[in-house]
Amino acid sequence: MVTGSFYTSKQPSMIDVLIADDHAIVRRGLRTLIAGEADMKVAGEASDGYEVVARARDLNPDVILLDLVMPGQSGLEALGQIRTDNPNARVLVLTSFGDNDRVFSAIRAGAAGYLLKDASPEQLLQAIHDVHSGESHLHPTIALKMLRELDNPGHHGDNMSLTEDPLTEREVEVLSLVAQGLSNQDISHKLTISERTVGNHIGSILRKLHLANRTQAALYALKRGLVDINQAAGLNGDAGNGVSGDGVDPAEIEA
Repeated sequence: MVTGSFYTSKQPSMIDVLIADDHAIVRRGLRTLIAGEADMKVAGEASDGYEVVARARDLNPDVILLDLVMPGQSGLEALGQIRTDNPNARVLVLTSFGDNDRVFSAIRAGAAGYLLKDASPEQLLQAIHDVHSGESHLHPTIALKMLRELDNPGHHGDNMSLTEDPLTEREVEVLSLVAQGLSNQDISHKLTISERTVGNHIGSILRKLHLANRTQAALYALKRGLVDINQAAGLNGDAGNGVSGDGVDPAEIEA
């Protein structure tokens, strides 16, 4: 007679989060918030720009919450070093500052998401999930800023060069869906291909366009007219990012 069960409960995969902020009270609040989630845990903390680079290297966390203004070296400098050490590092900027220089510099440096500290706990937790899943996540205010700047003829985006290795018809199709905020799973269903194939296409797109992540890919698609602002859910947090009630209203861009 066989005793016991053939089945074991499947443990959810844990998202290891590294918190980098120079204010102890902020780190404590974030630790408490994350500790309340069944699928997240705090892998470690850092209080300055040098420490977060070392901790990221030692811990290899799934997601790094990064403030941009820290002692030692700035979060932006740390972001560049982290991405140099590990091009696949997933960094979510969490800061009080939303000025153009910091926003665009962080996105160009490879930040997968950008949240302001007035975001709700629910927004932050969703952003961590999104970034961990390979999605992009921008605070609605930041998304609106990005979209407005895309309409500005003097924007840095004009420097985005066309690839010498043209995208295939399928890659263009995938890129447009990424910009609309669809997840890999959604894209696989829509195009009737496997998620693995979607991932391969996205990897090829990023390589060909010399882009760091989906956020940059979505901006590229907008700048090149592959999607219009009304479709750009991938930037405004209205679809694939799971933020409800405060996505960017396209009409605001004309205001």
